[in-house]
Amino acid sequence: MSDRPELTREMKSSDFLEYYYLKEELVAFCRENDLPISGGKQEITKRIAVFLDTGKTEDRSAGKTGKSKPKITLITRDSIIESGFVCSELHRAFFKEELGAGFSFNVAFQKWLKNNAGKTYADAIEAYKKIKEEKKTGKTDIGKQFEYNTYVRDFFEDNKGASLDDAIRCWKYKKSNKGHNRYERSDLEALKDT
Repeated sequence: MSDRPELTREMKSSDFLEYYYLKEELVAFCRENDLPISGGKQEITKRIAVFLDTGKTEDRSAGKTGKSKPKITLITRDSIIESGFVCSELHRAFFKEELGAGFSFNVAFQKWLKNNAGKTYADAIEAYKKIKEEKKTGKTDIGKQFEYNTYVRDFFEDNKGASLDDAIRCWKYKKSNKGHNRYERSDLEALKDT
């Protein structure tokens, strides 16, 4: 059923990008070829594509000034959100104090923080409340790196009453084929063998 090629250094990047590979497979390839393994799946995928095209890794030092970020020791509502925001225990403690013990760094809020450097933490508190409210009323946005989650959600929206086993069989069928990994009704072909 699968025509997905094995990931090797002889593969063209255009072919590599047409198929779905698990992060574990990408990390194993990086280790075998002395490539950095840090970062998320999208970053590793990009790194491998560059390597397959050029035989080299990206210059990771480009654009770095050598200056370290100032260490944050106190956060108030009037503090400015720093560029390159990174969740820390100090941030978590601040938001728990302001928003309650149920606070957590959900993906949408982390994305908001990273994209809104220069705004205040008071703005962040309001954004968190809005994100939580939107989550209650509608379909949440799933990050691009969570292809499986997006696929399964879309499968169930189109196939009320189907089982998780059916969704997984269709997902395995989809990821083994060339092209995108978004759900399509034609993926139900995988269930005809039952």
